[in-house]
Amino acid sequence: MLSAAIRVVGEQGVSAATFDAIGKEAGFSRGLVTQRFGSKEGLIRAVIARLHEGQGEYLDAARVSDMDGLSALCAFVDLHCLAMRESEEADTYFMLLAAAVADRLETREAFRDSHEIERALIRGFIERGTANGHISADIDADAEALLVGCSLLGMRIQALVDPAFDPVPVHGALITSIKARLRRPDGEDT
Repeated sequence: MLSAAIRVVGEQGVSAATFDAIGKEAGFSRGLVTQRFGSKEGLIRAVIARLHEGQGEYLDAARVSDMDGLSALCAFVDLHCLAMRESEEADTYFMLLAAAVADRLETREAFRDSHEIERALIRGFIERGTANGHISADIDADAEALLVGCSLLGMRIQALVDPAFDPVPVHGALITSIKARLRRPDGEDT
């Protein structure tokens, strides 16, 4: 059912994602979809959970937990930038996010919670890098985490509004900027 919901939003837009339409796409009744998700917020939280699960699997497969903090942060950015045109689930997430913000829906809370999870993950990479000496000790980990997260968010939204957007040069510039801002200068004590 979740895959059907993602297809409906991705192909027809957020307003088309009624439980009736999702049920038809999945081959089930509207009642079964309602029972599964309960509400539009339940559907959104299910999409978010699926994305976080997929992200965790990618980061585990890339062995990010074995990397120093700066390398792990760059791998995280790579995940988001390199998959920008390949993830129907992520496109659906950002379409739902845009609708929630535009219409001032209560579902914004689900996105705020998701963004806080991402910020904590990024902050953890930065703190790990500070602890292992690859990131400067005077970095504000929370501010940097928010900056990186906002950069990725902006790139994804740009990709949705402009089909000609090429994330490759922006990806390279973002990685260069992160390394320049965060890397410990030579000679600094660890």
